[in-house]
Amino acid sequence: MASENSPLLAYRLLGEEGVSFPANGAGGPAGAPARKLSTFLGVVVPTVLSMFSIVVFLRIGFVVGHAGLLQALAMLLVAYVILALTVLSVCAIATNGAVRGGGAYFMISRTLGPEVGGSIGLMFYLANVCGCAVSLLGLVEAILDVFGADASGSSGLRVLPQGYGWSLLYGSLLLGLVGGVCTLGAGLYARASFLTFLLVSGSLASVLVSFVAVGPRDIPLAPRPGPNGSSLPPQVGHFTGFNSSTLKANLDAGYAKDYTTGAMMTFASVFAVLFNGCTGIMAGANMSGELKDPSRAIPLGTIVAVAYTFFIYILLFFLSSFTCDRVLLQEDYGFFRAISLWPPLVLVGIYATSLSASMSSLIGASRILHALAQDDLFGVVLAPAKVVSRGGNPWGAVLYSWALVQLVLLAGKLNTLAAVVTVFYLVAYAAVDLSCLSLEWASAPNFRPTFNLFSWHTCLLGVASCLLMMFLISPGAAGGSLLLMGLLSALLTARGGPSSWGYVSQALLFHQVRKYLLRLDVRKDHVKFWRPQLLLLVGNPRGTLPLLRLANQLKKGGLYVLGHVTLGDLDSLPSDPVQPQYGAWLSLVDRAQVKAFVDLTLSPSVRQGAQHLLRISGLGGMKPNTLVLGFYDDAAPQDHFLTDPAFSEPTDGTQEAGAPALSTLFPPPRAPGSPRALSPQDYVATVADALKMNKNVVLARACGALPPERLSRGSGGTSQLHHVDVWPLNLLRPRGGPGYVDVCGLFLLQMATILGMVPAWHSARLRIFLCLGPREAPGAAEGRLRALLSQLRIRAEVREVVWGEGAASEEQEEEEEGDFVNGRRGDAEAEALACSANALVRAQQGRGRGGPGGPEEGDGEGFPPDRGGLRPGSLDAEIDSLTSMLAELDGGRGHAPRRPDRQAYEPPEPPAYRSGSGPLRPNGGALPPPPLPGPPYGGPTPASYATASTPAGPAFPVPPSQPPEEELERLTKKLVHDMNHPPSGEYFGRCGGCGEDVVGDGAGVVALDRVFHVACFVCAACRAQLRGQHFYAVDRRAYCESCYVATLEKCSTCSQPILDRILRAMGKAYHPGCFTCVVCHRGLDGIPFTVDATSQIHCIEDFHRKFAPRCSVCGGAIMPEPGQEETVRIVALDRSFHVGCYKCEECGLLLSSEGECQGCYPLDGHILCKACSAWRIQELSATVTTDC
Repeated sequence: MASENSPLLAYRLLGEEGVSFPANGAGGPAGAPARKLSTFLGVVVPTVLSMFSIVVFLRIGFVVGHAGLLQALAMLLVAYVILALTVLSVCAIATNGAVRGGGAYFMISRTLGPEVGGSIGLMFYLANVCGCAVSLLGLVEAILDVFGADASGSSGLRVLPQGYGWSLLYGSLLLGLVGGVCTLGAGLYARASFLTFLLVSGSLASVLVSFVAVGPRDIPLAPRPGPNGSSLPPQVGHFTGFNSSTLKANLDAGYAKDYTTGAMMTFASVFAVLFNGCTGIMAGANMSGELKDPSRAIPLGTIVAVAYTFFIYILLFFLSSFTCDRVLLQEDYGFFRAISLWPPLVLVGIYATSLSASMSSLIGASRILHALAQDDLFGVVLAPAKVVSRGGNPWGAVLYSWALVQLVLLAGKLNTLAAVVTVFYLVAYAAVDLSCLSLEWASAPNFRPTFNLFSWHTCLLGVASCLLMMFLISPGAAGGSLLLMGLLSALLTARGGPSSWGYVSQALLFHQVRKYLLRLDVRKDHVKFWRPQLLLLVGNPRGTLPLLRLANQLKKGGLYVLGHVTLGDLDSLPSDPVQPQYGAWLSLVDRAQVKAFVDLTLSPSVRQGAQHLLRISGLGGMKPNTLVLGFYDDAAPQDHFLTDPAFSEPTDGTQEAGAPALSTLFPPPRAPGSPRALSPQDYVATVADALKMNKNVVLARACGALPPERLSRGSGGTSQLHHVDVWPLNLLRPRGGPGYVDVCGLFLLQMATILGMVPAWHSARLRIFLCLGPREAPGAAEGRLRALLSQLRIRAEVREVVWGEGAASEEQEEEEEGDFVNGRRGDAEAEALACSANALVRAQQGRGRGGPGGPEEGDGEGFPPDRGGLRPGSLDAEIDSLTSMLAELDGGRGHAPRRPDRQAYEPPEPPAYRSGSGPLRPNGGALPPPPLPGPPYGGPTPASYATASTPAGPAFPVPPSQPPEEELERLTKKLVHDMNHPPSGEYFGRCGGCGEDVVGDGAGVVALDRVFHVACFVCAACRAQLRGQHFYAVDRRAYCESCYVATLEKCSTCSQPILDRILRAMGKAYHPGCFTCVVCHRGLDGIPFTVDATSQIHCIEDFHRKFAPRCSVCGGAIMPEPGQEETVRIVALDRSFHVGCYKCEECGLLLSSEGECQGCYPLDGHILCKACSAWRIQELSATVTTDC
């Protein structure tokens, strides 16, 4: 079914045979109100009555008497100019397509969106509710002025008792009458309004005739109270008839005190009173749901009503100025009764205008409320307003509004609410002007109103004038209304509204973005304003979610495009398979909370698709300059949708509004060993293509091992030390000069610096590993690099490492330095270069981490590799040990330690299980013993142990918690003491547990790259001694076997510790053999799987057999064909079919929508081909003819 956001091609311009279309151009729900009101009854009459109200009878003298004729005309002209500007906007929007129920609310919400439209619609509704109460209370006061009993008791016509309770009773009775008329429908309201219009018109006609027919007379005025409770002398007003001197006296302003309030009148206060009576131009638009042709009736009827009322006001102003002196005008606002030929007719007009204004406000409020309820913006609060009668009358909204008006009547005094009501009306008028202004500025092609007497100037002037009038009438109410609108908009934004209305903000953004993109000139690019603009090629987002978020952190306010290549050829496909995928990818961007665009393409190969994306992604000056690819290795892809909290789905597999779950829109990750869509040759060729196009290339590996807090949008915290390591090494020119100053090195430094600006990486320390050539002296290159970092304003720690140490042969080192690519070196040299680089990086990242317990492999010394050449007992060993301890001490204060525990980019590896024992020799020459048999899982290492006696010496006790400054002073004193009093026995170093000297043969053990006393080398959990025992090193701490096993994760199926490889899925840990299908119990390690609504694990085949739809012919499950990922299913007559089962029930012809005679022609629920269907119809027709 076509909706407001359906493409143009989705509409059928010519209906098929047997298809009917609604006459109003929009399919509404069942019970939609019948459109039967004409322009005159539906728009002209309610608008005229609302704009007249009680002001036309009781405030003409007030305005002319205080402001004079000239200023009164100026006020009237300004007021009607403001109203006319809004009327022009209303006419433009009303003639730009179909207008449904809700009037001004529908116009505003379908243009500015549900947030602004809903907030202003609710305020407009409240204004109508309060306006109805104000009109009813004014009618009660007008009745009591004539028929109310005074203090002396009832006399003549004054028989109605007065008081708060009586006024509330009279108002409730009148409200019941008004509510009864509105509840019975728009037809009765139109007839009642027309009757009221006749009464008001007759009353006004009698007043106009009285100005001419009545001769001059003196009119006694009621005495006014004076100061101290006294009464002023009675005054007499004069009706002079048409007199030029009277007109001359009434030309200028004569502001005085208002006898009803005692306040001194000004231009602003008089103008506010006049404008309050004119704010009724939306009365006809509120009835848009009941009009026969709202697009024609609203503009025509509103303009006629505004022109008619303007003419009547002008005429009354002139007649009053010509015939009444200023005393009569200022002291008797109801002087029309005194000069009328038949005074009771004036009373009828006063009562009729008040009653019609209350009816118009109540029925208009009910229509606005019904539209708000139908749009479901405020949830169950407005649910009763959805109820309609069989004829479409929203009587539920009428009763809802009636109840609110009754509550407002309880307030009694509504003088303060009158200004609020007017301000709310002005907010709605300003919103209508803003809607029209937005449509005009957006230059939307579909904004083609048939009413052309407007421009963006009139719309802008209308917005400004409405806002000005708001603050002129009541600054407090104006500020409060804007605050209320903001709060309601925020509430609706938090709830989320419908997205199918068409936001004009999107059109405005498009217009502005296009304008500024044209100004973004690529010829003016400069390196100092360079920023990364990334194109990330994604195969399946299930396995690349961490990379997707890491790339979002690297963009630094630049362009970020997610690119995906769908394999296929458009010539062989019936439609483009890429277009339906955009919705799923945009939902992925929203769920992952990344600021990225989506660009999809169709291509026979991934490489050609990548070329397409590199060339055409972006627009103007915003085009990608960096290609980001995942690393091409043999690692099995992980399904991060199952472990990421942002992608958790409801148990029924659907999202809000019945949309399918995001996990069902992307295929499962590729199974290990299954064929890839990209070969290694194409992968390398894609990188080469990007370099040829002058694009940077970023290859990312093991992003899934990064801690989740590093990929989050918030701060990553500083609880654990982490680093960002940079190797400014160009592998294509490893010895071609100072590699850290070439483009490759600078690019690495820039990307690392950008990553450090992200809040999640603020606490990371930047380290730069400077590779030295074989003939380059240490220190010189580091000085040049530090100077460069100072110029680039980059704070980093610099470390020098020797390039090719232990990996490159001397013959290669002596070769001429130059370009590796053009140096004609073979594959063997390339492999050796890559192995050398990897070995160097691993060696530096593993150094200082603590690693596995016990001696390093291949190291025959009992000391760490960086101190293997030092002789025990020497001063150098003492200084090195002290320096190492000070570095670790400083590491706790936020400075980079000498050997960090973990790198930022490398996940912690399980420690290798090794064992060994042997005596600790003074010269450190213990040979590693043969390895002991170990458990089948990798991990900790048993320590070397020995026995010896420990000689006594001066003790410097180590307090359990000591400030770093005191610790440094203690260590310095001990160093001086040891230099002056060298140990007499064999010295092996300082204990890693207590900090004391380890002296004497057999006094200590070496483990975890440190020396311990025998008594100090204990389990970190149970404190049991580990000498001669197997131990497990975790985070530089030693554990016995039982304590270590207690820390291991347990399988979610069998609840046993996982001693071997851990298989993680859906946020849980499993033994690989325990992760099985619940149906066939087949192991799913490395095999694609899925889960049902209860999170039960199934293999793909059993899931389809269990949940796939069944063919209505053969009863079999409709599953993907072998080797295919998608299921082909035919749905007809609410039944599912296999492609091969979709046959004619008579002749067995295979049906299809592609052939002319192969279509399905169902008859009485039977699947038939065209010929068989025609034969059955003829047979039925012959049977009917025979029966007749």
